[in-house]
Amino acid sequence: MELTLEAYRNIVKNVGNRADIATLCGVSRGFRRVAERALYNTLFMRNDGETTILCNTLANSPRLAAHVDALTILLSEEDDDSDSEDKDEDFDESDDEKPAPIEMDWRSVARALEKTVYLRYLNIHINNGTTSAVSWTLEHATFQLRRFHCDFDWDRDLVRFLDSQTKLEDLYIQDYKESDESSTPTTSEPLPQSLRLGPSSVSELSTLECTFSEAAMALVPGRPITHLKTCFSQTKADAKKDEMNKLLSRIGASTRPFRSLDIADSSYTESFSMEMLSAIADRRALVRELRHLGTFVLPIDGRERLQFYGLLMRFPQIRSVEFEVSEWQPPPSSPAALRALASELRLYNPSITKVVFVHDFDRSVVTAVDGICRVDPEISTDLLWREK
Repeated sequence: MELTLEAYRNIVKNVGNRADIATLCGVSRGFRRVAERALYNTLFMRNDGETTILCNTLANSPRLAAHVDALTILLSEEDDDSDSEDKDEDFDESDDEKPAPIEMDWRSVARALEKTVYLRYLNIHINNGTTSAVSWTLEHATFQLRRFHCDFDWDRDLVRFLDSQTKLEDLYIQDYKESDESSTPTTSEPLPQSLRLGPSSVSELSTLECTFSEAAMALVPGRPITHLKTCFSQTKADAKKDEMNKLLSRIGASTRPFRSLDIADSSYTESFSMEMLSAIADRRALVRELRHLGTFVLPIDGRERLQFYGLLMRFPQIRSVEFEVSEWQPPPSSPAALRALASELRLYNPSITKVVFVHDFDRSVVTAVDGICRVDPEISTDLLWREK
């Protein structure tokens, strides 16, 4: 007996695991159509043999590949070691040599990407030391992404792919080059045209995360970017100040008001944080819609902290901030201390409802609801800056 499409969907939706969903594919044609969509809608690939099998399946079956909406490819050292946890009991710990990381079968991945014509979300994480110069895998891709997390090298193939993306809204790039490999330190040639995005490329981009501020300077102007997370490249004070002024100037060239700005630093200092906050506050067009701001050293001295709060009062829409407190002695690590600092801040900035305190590698979030501050371990600090 044939069921309605909605009935098939409800049954598949309530099946416990992927193995049972796969079994439903053999029950009937109606079940197969819905179950296959559920199985292949969101895929996760690692650097192992199963990924090659999956890629070959997608490459040889356009019908199945057309179901893929989101794809994550993860290469990590943990994956390389996980299978050998029990079988290497006789391994000599005195041997410093580690086995070479397992290479991904990128040619199989490229064939699969060519067939996933309706892919909208693509995440590529390369964390195991293998080559990231594999953006050629996107050469024959025809899909239009909405979100793209990319650990590939910034090269001609990647630029060519991004030039073809007209619907991309959210982009993470790990690499960026201002000149090609043939340039020498003595040359003053501009960025080669082959490594420049076209002026109309990624015209819908609104969220950008990049590890180099130079990438933000190149991508923000002329695009509707409202959320930016990046990092200073310079370490010396004068050079970093010049970098800051140039970055803020380029941010001001976005075609939409900024909502979120998070700029990391390799060495946080009170003096530079105060200078940067003042520079941002002086740009009226930048502060009027800003909801999230980070990351700044929260001054230890009470008088300087009041001056810091005074600058924040110039942000009328601010909702969340991130503070670095690693230099505080003793550190405000207890829930009571964190609540006290957040409450002090809200005396001057009552619009702020979320405060992130960063101490070394630990991050704590204090939220304010109905005037009551509490430490909230459920909030993801990695996603806070992305809130619309």
